[in-house]
Amino acid sequence: MPIDRSTLRGGQAALLLAGLLFVLYPTVRPYGDADPATAASAFASGAWLLAHLSAVVGFILLPLGLIAVRAVTGRGATAGAAFVVTWIGAGLVLPYYGAEVFALHAVGRAGGPLTLVDAIRNGPVQITEFGVGLLLLAVGTVLAAVAVWRSGVLARWSAVPLAAGFVLFLPQFYAPPALRIAHGVLVAVGCFLLAAELGRARISVPQH
Repeated sequence: MPIDRSTLRGGQAALLLAGLLFVLYPTVRPYGDADPATAASAFASGAWLLAHLSAVVGFILLPLGLIAVRAVTGRGATAGAAFVVTWIGAGLVLPYYGAEVFALHAVGRAGGPLTLVDAIRNGPVQITEFGVGLLLLAVGTVLAAVAVWRSGVLARWSAVPLAAGFVLFLPQFYAPPALRIAHGVLVAVGCFLLAAELGRARISVPQH
């Protein structure tokens, strides 16, 4: 069955841009929020906004890349589930990132009170929604890796680094900055490898 080349090009572009944004996020992000003496200035900085908005756009783009993976791997149930689960996971994490971007930035610009930070970040509803969203992102990207592995169309291993990156997304929040940046590189490599495989697949896909 012929595959629309615009779907492949769009998926490839979405993954490439997502990879860049996911490595920009931990690299640009100020880590002064770990110290009460520097937390307000970290939250108030433009770098805080840039870093977290980069993650927001990256989460939006990731499921779009998986639409192309589904098309290339034969529109099977596993690839379809990968898209849906990842899409729902992204939707669940975005409100939490909205609070990180805008609410904490407003607290920083106002100079406090920093007692609000824990309430914004760690309330039971938001932390549960965030955790479930990250879990679904992990499940969705693992399903994508399984679909790619079984397809015989793309290199079997080509989605494994991406899945590894999202399985590690929650644990990396407890790591020091250097490891968080390394994790961003892993996610970027995963996005780039899968995008490259989609580009290679385009060579043999007939035109509509």
